[in-house]
Amino acid sequence: MTAPAVAALVLAAGRSSRMGSNKLTLMLDGKPLVAHVCDAALAAGLTPVVVVTGHQAETVRRLLAGRNVSWTHNADFASGMATSLTAGIAALPPETDAVLVCLGDMPRVSARHMTEIAEAFDPESGYTACVPIHNGQRGNPVLLGKQHFAEILALDGDRGARSVLAAHDAAVRRVVIDDDAILTDVDTPEAYASLGGRQP
Repeated sequence: MTAPAVAALVLAAGRSSRMGSNKLTLMLDGKPLVAHVCDAALAAGLTPVVVVTGHQAETVRRLLAGRNVSWTHNADFASGMATSLTAGIAALPPETDAVLVCLGDMPRVSARHMTEIAEAFDPESGYTACVPIHNGQRGNPVLLGKQHFAEILALDGDRGARSVLAAHDAAVRRVVIDDDAILTDVDTPEAYASLGGRQP
């Protein structure tokens, strides 16, 4: 049986209001925050890796120069996460079986984590979505099969795929992850500092 075609969607459009500056451009371990998740997706063999830009789009593109990623721009990024999700889903090639929705501010999520989640996708057994779990807490990235794309495209406002996942709970496979990378994002200066980052 042919392995499903799993793409990655990197949401990199937000304004980082809680950080006070564009967090995706901050340096961590020698490279911009947004590059960590893109590199992990590429190393996991997900294809294509689609980056959704919005706020400071040209800066994000420059920071990811040379990487084999595709681009789509969300001109309506100020309206919330749903517009980035819909822009990203609309940009996927028609042969895509599932997409791993990645947040640009989660630098500790590795290729191994992404592979574990992608390999849990099993629509033939009824599992058309996957969410990672650590210590009983749900994290990111989440995987959505093409069975849910139409519902994602109908979303609006500042909400992600949570409502779609809730509506299809029996089809969601929980993937236990052995560390807290899936819970670790960089929303505040304190969170950035806790990972070893230093504000310029």
